[in-house]
Amino acid sequence: MIKIQGLSLTIKKTEILKNITISFEKGKIHGLIGRNGSGKTMLMKCICGFVRPTSGVVHVAGKQIGKDCDFPENIGIIIETPGFIPYYSGYKNLKLLADLNHKANGEKIKETMRQVGLDPALKRHVRKYSLGMRQRLGLAQAIMEDPDLLILDEPMNGLDKEGVADMRKYLLHLREQGKTILLASHSAEDIAVLCDTVCEIDKGVLTACQ
Repeated sequence: MIKIQGLSLTIKKTEILKNITISFEKGKIHGLIGRNGSGKTMLMKCICGFVRPTSGVVHVAGKQIGKDCDFPENIGIIIETPGFIPYYSGYKNLKLLADLNHKANGEKIKETMRQVGLDPALKRHVRKYSLGMRQRLGLAQAIMEDPDLLILDEPMNGLDKEGVADMRKYLLHLREQGKTILLASHSAEDIAVLCDTVCEIDKGVLTACQ
């Protein structure tokens, strides 16, 4: 699903990523671990096409990012804190985004919100959501168009114990459906429970994969 060859990224003379070569197989959950500032998020942004690498290439589903397409097709993304219009409800935010691509109708949005533990009828503005509710809404936005690939950077942030259990269960369900998931997490337990493969990044270098 994802093939990265010789990827390096330098920003303002600082090497962020250094000669990374790795492939992520379709239909599995792949874990990405490393300390803050190790390069995990930047690698995800390169895969998504948000940041262009200084050198090297990224292929997603057989297409080279930046050459065959600007951004991968059929992808769901959570990178950093999900951003929404604060004075709209969760449902209205998702409907607005869905109307851009016309891939998810109102019923699909409502179904997805229920799957992640949110009430689509809730009129509360997103600005009054807890961090955990925002995170659930972010996951709903990432999956509502039924993508083949999910790029999730710390998706458990802000979730309580029950929320983490629900999220793990749902991600395993998505894998059973054949989805490919690239997951960055600080939680060793999340990685152990969810991931088929684990790769570690330290100071921009891919140090270990298993």
